[in-house]
Amino acid sequence: MGLNIGCAAAPGQARDNKTGSWRVFKPEVDHEKCTKCGNCVMVCPETAVYLNDDAVVIDLDFCKGCGLCAEECPTDAITMNLEDK
Repeated sequence: MGLNIGCAAAPGQARDNKTGSWRVFKPEVDHEKCTKCGNCVMVCPETAVYLNDDAVVIDLDFCKGCGLCAEECPTDAITMNLEDK
């Protein structure tokens, strides 16, 4: 299957392609402020944010740095910081 003009990657699921290298801003979680409400998990378009037993985890291999998680956090526990490359 050939790629269409303008396509950077073949169509498919985000889990098929590690897209974290596209990121300009990286989310960082302040676990002291986080209430584990799950808003960040629900709004992440890449399913890069998940809850484990202890905390919110952001899989940076798949996070594109869109900032939706930080925008929806009611306690401002997620901040978007410039990625060091």
